[in-house]
Amino acid sequence: MDPAGTYTASWRDVVRRDLFGALPPRRDRPYRFVIRLALVVFRLFRFRFDVRGSEHVPTTGGAIICSNHVSFFDFTFLGLGALPQHRLVRFMAKAAVFDHWFAGPFMRAMQHIPVDRKAGAAAFESAVRALKDGEVIGVFPEATISTSFTVKDLKAGAARMAVDAGVPIIPAAVWGGHRIATKGHKVDLRRDVAVTVILGEPLVAEPGEKPQALLRRTRAAMEALLDEAQRSYPQQPAGPEDRWWLPAHLGGTAPTPEEAAVKDSVRAAGKAVTAERPHPFKRLARRLGHRR
Repeated sequence: MDPAGTYTASWRDVVRRDLFGALPPRRDRPYRFVIRLALVVFRLFRFRFDVRGSEHVPTTGGAIICSNHVSFFDFTFLGLGALPQHRLVRFMAKAAVFDHWFAGPFMRAMQHIPVDRKAGAAAFESAVRALKDGEVIGVFPEATISTSFTVKDLKAGAARMAVDAGVPIIPAAVWGGHRIATKGHKVDLRRDVAVTVILGEPLVAEPGEKPQALLRRTRAAMEALLDEAQRSYPQQPAGPEDRWWLPAHLGGTAPTPEEAAVKDSVRAAGKAVTAERPHPFKRLARRLGHRR
């Protein structure tokens, strides 16, 4: 796999014996199988990848890849950025994904890290331990998909992990995958979609630097990389109705960051009300119980 330039998966890549290096660990067989399966999908849909900056991923030792989040498939695309260095990225993902009957076994086999928002300390400790053991951890510090297609406010966890584990943060940007599947839009499995992945220069915490300061530097780097990815993207909307996938500041019809923030707040409030509201059958059971 070429670490630079446009890349389209080939059937030869799917079966390449040296795709993961000379002697890949046996424990990562499930992960390698999933990657080869993803390459089959990429080949069938002829995705056109522009992967830049893979050389910034260290060949050994721990590191955190911090990326923006615009599509449901960002983790599969981001993993391509580390593959030329023969590194597998362990992503931090919602605990609910690990409970899914189909996805759960794969997530555990690939040694991704579940994040329970009600008990985040356990995920944080697991990630720091993995970093100290030399793993590359993938984080989407925005926590959710950005519907404005700009960088949202970042959670401080990634910066705290970098400081605690003494590893670099590799800022990253992914762009294009949201045209296939993203929040608020129907899945559109179109062919020949371009996907850009850019990895920036590692950010290392200065002596005594606080996580919040490192977080600010990380966000600035992510914004610069995303701007580069958007402005150099090789494809354009097919017409006025197809401008939904461009951010407002580039002439698209996506909501502005302020509008997206309001919608996120409304959505979060709705989920909270739904969580507090008992299921109809539970309400009926309570009423029957009171009548006895």
